[in-house]
Parts: sequence; structure tokens; C-alpha cells
Amino acid sequence: MNTDASRPLHAALAHVDTWVFDLDNTLYPVACGPYPQIDQRIRAFIARALCLDLDTAYERQKQYFHAYGTSLLGMTREHGTDPQEFLAYVHDVDVTCIPSDAGLDEALTQLPGRKIIFTNADVPYAERVLDRIGIRRHFDLIFDIVAADYIPKPHRATYEGMLARAGIDPRTAAMVDDLPRNLEPAAALGMTTVWVKNDGEWALPGNSREGLRQQYAEIGAKAHHVVEHLETWIRAVAPLGAR
Repeated sequence: MNTDASRPLHAALAHVDTWVFDLDNTLYPVACGPYPQIDQRIRAFIARALCLDLDTAYERQKQYFHAYGTSLLGMTREHGTDPQEFLAYVHDVDVTCIPSDAGLDEALTQLPGRKIIFTNADVPYAERVLDRIGIRRHFDLIFDIVAADYIPKPHRATYEGMLARAGIDPRTAAMVDDLPRNLEPAAALGMTTVWVKNDGEWALPGNSREGLRQQYAEIGAKAHHVVEHLETWIRAVAPLGAR
């Protein structure tokens, strides 16, 4: 963790030549994203596949999410679900709720180094989201759930696969994600971690809400950098390119 408050932020990141970005709820605000649609479609898929009512399906959905990292992995492991069928169904959503973001596009232009996407979604969905925001041109690789053999973040082997596929030295890379638990394996592998702060209850670890926000904040505090607003933070880092 950067504890030298007198040192400019960009100096603490001068070693970074590759930026690994999560997609959903990281590159756009949680409040304006399609996650509620995806959440509902996951619930509906599970209800149909397992012949459950929607309330029971929702409980199963969250159980699998917390146990496996994604509901998809829980469904494939527990019930032999076809992952392509699952992904096609749950990502059939309207992404026009995501606003274009010229400010983020400009900030990414100023940020030196290679940029890739590392997501638990699939490439077609990721491309739609990036096109909607207007920032797809900045990323030369999307490492998705298919490339990961459907093993999601935060499983360490998936990070190792992403690093190998992209040819990244973790010691010179930074990972930007909205979920603290997704940053822990990155830090263990030597990456600099950047938490885009998010305390949405859907992302909280465990099943009981009691005390979870405090627990989540404590986990997030372990990140090397905690970010309230991604564009503002990137602009603070961008002076790296001017030196």
C-alpha cells in the first residue's frame, strides 16, 4: 500500500506499463449499468433450468455467486449447464442504459502503457459495452470468461492464464477492479491493485448483510490505491506520459 502521502500518485505508479481493467461497474458507474437486467436474467435462467420459483432461484443464484465466483460456474459444476447457452441468455440485455463517456475516453488517451480488459463476462458483451462507452479503441485484448475456461475471477489460475496469454510481467502491471476480492490474487502475484470503490450489496461477500459493509471497506482498504472516480484518478496518473 502507498503510505507516503508526500509522494505524487504518478511516482508510485511509475513502474506500471500495463493496465488491466475490469469491465462492469469499473469502467462505468454502478448506478447506470445493465447489471439489474443481467441479475434478473440469471435468476430466470436458473428458475427455468432447475424448475424453481423465482425466489428460490435467486437464493441459489447468490449461493453460487459467493461460492464459485459466478453463478455460471455454480451451474456448470452442480448441474452441467452449457456455459454458452447461459452466457447468450444472460447477456441479452439493453446496454443503452450505459452513457457514452468522452471524459474517460480522453483520460485513457493520456494514460501511457498497454491496456487490456479482464472480465467474467464474454467478448461479445464486453465489446458492446466498450462501444457504448466509446472506449473500445484503447484495449488490444479482452481476456474473457471463455478464455479462462469458464473459471472466473478471483480464482488464481485464471489470473495466471491472463498474464501468460497477454505476456504481462505482473511486477509492472496494475489491475483496476470494483471488487476487492478480485484484487487479492492480483496483489499476491505482484500486481499493483486499484480499487474503484463500490459498496453495492450485490457485490458484498457472504450471505448475511449484518456488518458486511464494514467488512467490505476493510478488504478494500488493503488495495494499493482506492479510487472514488476513475476518470479523475486516471488524469492524476496521466502525467507519467509527459516525463
